[in-house]
Amino acid sequence: MADSVQKAVFFDVDDTLYDHLLPLRSALQEAVGLAVDMPYEDIYYRFRYYSDLLSEEKNLSAVPEKEALADMRRRRFMLALAEFGVFLNEKEAEAAQTAYVNRQFQIQPFHGAMELIETLTHSGIKVGLITNGPAKHQQKKLKALQVHRYIPEDMIFVSGGVGYAKPDVRLFEHVNTITKTSPEHSYYIGDSWRNDVVGAIKAGWTVLWYNHRNAEAESDHRPHFIVHNYEEIKDSLLSIAGLQKV
Repeated sequence: MADSVQKAVFFDVDDTLYDHLLPLRSALQEAVGLAVDMPYEDIYYRFRYYSDLLSEEKNLSAVPEKEALADMRRRRFMLALAEFGVFLNEKEAEAAQTAYVNRQFQIQPFHGAMELIETLTHSGIKVGLITNGPAKHQQKKLKALQVHRYIPEDMIFVSGGVGYAKPDVRLFEHVNTITKTSPEHSYYIGDSWRNDVVGAIKAGWTVLWYNHRNAEAESDHRPHFIVHNYEEIKDSLLSIAGLQKV
C-alpha cells in the first residue's frame, strides 16, 4: 500500500459480481415463451427499475415481509414486460418468478472478478460485499459463486440481515462502523444507479459505477468513475486506492 491508511473496497452482488441478465432471460424464455430476439437488456433494465422502486416503497430489501415480497416479485414482471407489449396475469408472473429463482443459483462470476478480489486482498485492502435482498436468498447466490473462498463472512453485508437497505446511508454507515473503516477511504463498485451510486455518494464513499449495460444516469449525482468491465475496475482502483500494478 502507498500509505498506512486502511482502505476498503466493497462490491455489490447482483449484476456486479455476476451477469444478472442470464437467469432472467432464461426464465422468460422458458416460463413466458419470449422469443430469442427480444430486447432482453432493455427488459432487464426496466425489471431492475421496478424491483428497486417497489422494494423501496415498502422497505422490502431491509425488512422483507413474505406476502409483500411475493407481490412485489410478481408485479415487477408484469410492469416491466407490459412496456414491451407482453401482458402477464398474476399466475404467469408467478411462474416466471419461480423459473427465475431456480436459475439464480446456477451462476458464475464475471471474468476477472475473483482475481481482482484476490489482488486487492493480497495488497492489504479490506474487501467486502454489500447487497440488497433477503439474507437467506442472497447467501445462496454467494454460495453458488463460492464467494466465501475469497471474502470472510464478517465482510459480507446483506440488507435483509442488517435492517437497512441501499440507498439508505445508514447501511453504509453500519458497514464503516463494523469494519472499522472510514467513508473517505471506502470504495464501492455497483451497477444500480438508484441503490449503488446514489447511496454510496450520499454516504461519502468513492463510487465506481459499473455501467456495463450503458444505462443512463437517473439523477444529477456524479460517480467518481464510470467503468464497463473488470479491467477498467482494476485500473481505476490501482489509481485511486494506491495499489501497485501487478
